[in-house]
Amino acid sequence: MTKEDRDRAQARFDKAAKAVQDAKSGKAERDAAAKAVLDNMAKLKALRLAREAAEPQRPPAAKTAKKARSSTKRPEEKPVALSEWLASQQNGGRRT
Repeated sequence: MTKEDRDRAQARFDKAAKAVQDAKSGKAERDAAAKAVLDNMAKLKALRLAREAAEPQRPPAAKTAKKARSSTKRPEEKPVALSEWLASQQNGGRRT
């Protein structure tokens, strides 16, 4: 084995070792970032629960009556049976 071959092998080994080290440090950084996010969420939840506990209980707000929307159906019109609707769809050229 020549010196050049040994240098190439050593370079490959160093490159692989560096990749493993980078992967480990990258995972550690991701884990630390995820832990920081979870800690922050827990802190904010605790603050929200404490604030809600300190507020006096309010009765539920009365719902306002919603305005009835005008529908496209006429109230005196009976609903169409499914078989009739399917027949009208086939007669109209629609394949069902």
